Amino acid sequence: MPLVPKNIKELTPYKPGKPIKEVQRELGLDKIYKLASNENPLGPSPLAIQAIEKNLSSSHRYPDASGFELRMKLAEKFNVKLDNVVIGAGSEGIMGTIMRTFLLSEDEIITAANSFIGFTVLARASRRKVHWIPMKNHGYDLEAMADCVNEYTKIIYIANPDNPMGTYITMKEFDEFYAHVPERVLIILDEAYFEFAQYLDDYPDSMYYRYDNVITLRTFSKAYGLAGLRIGYGFAHDQLITNLMKVKPPFEPSSIAQIAGYAALEDSEHLDKTVKLVHEELKYFYQALNQLSIHYLHSSANFVTTIWESIHQAGSVCQKVLEKGIILRHLEPFGWPNCIRISIGLHKENEQCIDALRTILRR
Repeated sequence: MPLVPKNIKELTPYKPGKPIKEVQRELGLDKIYKLASNENPLGPSPLAIQAIEKNLSSSHRYPDASGFELRMKLAEKFNVKLDNVVIGAGSEGIMGTIMRTFLLSEDEIITAANSFIGFTVLARASRRKVHWIPMKNHGYDLEAMADCVNEYTKIIYIANPDNPMGTYITMKEFDEFYAHVPERVLIILDEAYFEFAQYLDDYPDSMYYRYDNVITLRTFSKAYGLAGLRIGYGFAHDQLITNLMKVKPPFEPSSIAQIAGYAALEDSEHLDKTVKLVHEELKYFYQALNQLSIHYLHSSANFVTTIWESIHQAGSVCQKVLEKGIILRHLEPFGWPNCIRISIGLHKENEQCIDALRTILRR
């Protein structure tokens, strides 16, 4: 028998956007704007930074394995019980724990093709049969996903809003979909961009759907600006959480991540500034992209995805913009070869991006 299983040998590893320092080394540029990874352009919550600095001297101690204080804070904020909350190393960390906890050898998974690449990697590595349902109009085809449910279905994954498209499913769509899902099937609702989408009138905030077979996943990486600390959280029925707590790595996430997450939850001013910035800058991008005749998708997240004529054009634009010191995300690895995702930055960064596109396209 081979040492490395065939499914792992054939697995394509996730390739993140280029780090700023790498681009500086390659191109010899002093100033780089990174608009590739959906990070918070305002940085971490100031209260989180203060909490980190105050507690660094205790880093020789193991973190609270139960995450009691942060879980209690989340329970209070979202009006649930402690036993309904789990935390992990980003939402992907919790996804991995979900897979290890609930999947049996014969179980199957349903999700959209070319959605969040983090779950794609986990699903391909799971050695389970995965039904990859093609997207429809750059969004989840819930009708086709419901038709795919069978006696072996165990997990259905939905990113809402979706990354990398920025589209979302509505309340009506989710209600109609859920009516076709058996109670024995676990639905993962990944709401990493919840803070930006919650203001949409028809957005189905999953905390209002307290179904026993739904797990809500959220993160501190985006709106709270703690991507580098890797901390996420989830809500579910206490029986699901109890079993997840048995399987999750005992000292995950780190003590500093837990402390920062707790402080960030108290910093409503920073969160409000972040959401306001994103919504205002999305409007700026829409107006500018319209003027440049660049096709794009309206976004319910903190990025805008642009659509180009071909993989060649998308790749060329990305490279030429990079040479001007701006990192964008060509979505070829995500399965969208003719698309470029642009993360929302500070206004001056967004202006530089638009100016670079204007120069390249000569418009």
